[in-house]
Amino acid sequence: MNVKLKRKIAFALLMGVVTTGIISFVLIALNVGFSEMFALLWLRSWGIAYVAVVPAILLIGPALQAQIDRLIQ
Repeated sequence: MNVKLKRKIAFALLMGVVTTGIISFVLIALNVGFSEMFALLWLRSWGIAYVAVVPAILLIGPALQAQIDRLIQ
């Protein structure tokens, strides 16, 4: 596996952790509040979101980057 591909995969994994963690935390806090179930709901939602987002970043990211590159030259 070449370095460029490794970087893309590492970026997708880390960006997935950060974005899904923040968004799921905020949405659970707004919709449920900081109840005794908060941590369990947040971790469950975070895990589900992460599994959905990482493949999306890997599949959609390159096409989106190509579109941006074409628009901004």
